[in-house]
Amino acid sequence: MVLNSIFLVGLGAWEIVAIIAVVLLLFGGKKIPELMRGLGRGVKEFKEGKDGEPLANKDAERRDA
Repeated sequence: MVLNSIFLVGLGAWEIVAIIAVVLLLFGGKKIPELMRGLGRGVKEFKEGKDGEPLANKDAERRDA
């Protein structure tokens, strides 16, 4: 799904490869997992803020139902 969105923006496969290579050169292989972890936390916090309720509470409600 994400790749479809990227291709709709007009980025081809070679552009994506070039972007990944530049990111690896800038941050190094050891820093990438930290960056992705932070990105994941940011997305989670955004979703919690958007819905006005922590995701942990929603998961607990689904288990109870």
